[in-house]
Amino acid sequence: MTQRLHLVFGGELVKPTETAFKNVDDIHIVGIYPNYASAYDAWKTEAQRTVDNAHMRYFIAHLHRLRDEEAPASPTEELG
Repeated sequence: MTQRLHLVFGGELVKPTETAFKNVDDIHIVGIYPNYASAYDAWKTEAQRTVDNAHMRYFIAHLHRLRDEEAPASPTEELG
């Protein structure tokens, strides 16, 4: 069965109209979630918590889209 993992993360942006983080070391990793619904709930909680800061932005990354399940694994992946 294929897992559909989602990463929720965010931080302060250089400009509210762009997606470059002001300081990459300060990125807040909220967590990794097994489905979009739970990732969305986590994203919404953080977005609402920081709504008064126009420079704060949270994102949902679809980790399952970053992998090609049909491609052979790299030697590093095979170690795990």
